[in-house]
Amino acid sequence: MARFHLHLLSDSTGETLEMIAKAALAQFDDDGDVLRHFWPMVRSQQHLDRIMGEIASNPGLVFFTLVNEETRGRLEEKCQQLGLPAIAVLDGVTDALEALLGQEAKGRPGRQHRLDDAYFARVDAIQFTIAHDDGVLWEEWEEADIVLAGVSRTSKTPTSIYLANRGYKVANIPIVVESPPPPLLYGLKRPLVVGLTTAPDRLIQIRRNRLLSLSQSPDTDYVASDKVESELKYARRMFADNSWPVIDVTRRSIEETAAAVINLYNERKAAGQTGPVGPKPI
Repeated sequence: MARFHLHLLSDSTGETLEMIAKAALAQFDDDGDVLRHFWPMVRSQQHLDRIMGEIASNPGLVFFTLVNEETRGRLEEKCQQLGLPAIAVLDGVTDALEALLGQEAKGRPGRQHRLDDAYFARVDAIQFTIAHDDGVLWEEWEEADIVLAGVSRTSKTPTSIYLANRGYKVANIPIVVESPPPPLLYGLKRPLVVGLTTAPDRLIQIRRNRLLSLSQSPDTDYVASDKVESELKYARRMFADNSWPVIDVTRRSIEETAAAVINLYNERKAAGQTGPVGPKPI
């Protein structure tokens, strides 16, 4: 595939636009040949005119999320003069919602990032999650929405942070054969406790890479096959004994694991349950 330029223009942070472009490009091979140019906070025609000079020097496809009619009109006019396609990536969705809801969209840049109660709840969730990483402050686990448990290197921390960004208060605890978790873990009522597991071979590979990145010897019990399998069996037995749902992260991305956790959380909430939800294959 020939290399080409993709220009992303947003009147806010551009986070939504970046995710849409990334999702679309993931459907194609060799997306590394796409040169992305990111232009956030485009809220004036003067700013747009400066960007158009760069676009003219590197012509390509233009994706945009601009709600101001004058700014987007000028962009479309300039792109037409240059013979470049300009796609308003949210128009189809917004039009459908306007028809369904019977009202016009507000047309305010970055409205999804407004400082409302949900925003501050998300900040609170992030702070809680960071403070309760890796078994720290276990006395406060009852305040969590979700507790993730698993042996070392089963993506507990990154999954916790991802969930926190979605507004969930998350704590996580490493399962270590030689150091059992505090008894409080087994009596939690409010939070959903989820066990994370993975295939032994995959776990050994991840742990070896971790040791090498730290310039440490990869010849330790930490990566020994029998020890790793023993750890995983110990954790799985703990999950089963406590009827905690289990997610196998072997072939899952962080986003996919988090989505599975959220599904479990929502099912439990809809059922009005507290405490363990019972074993459930995933």
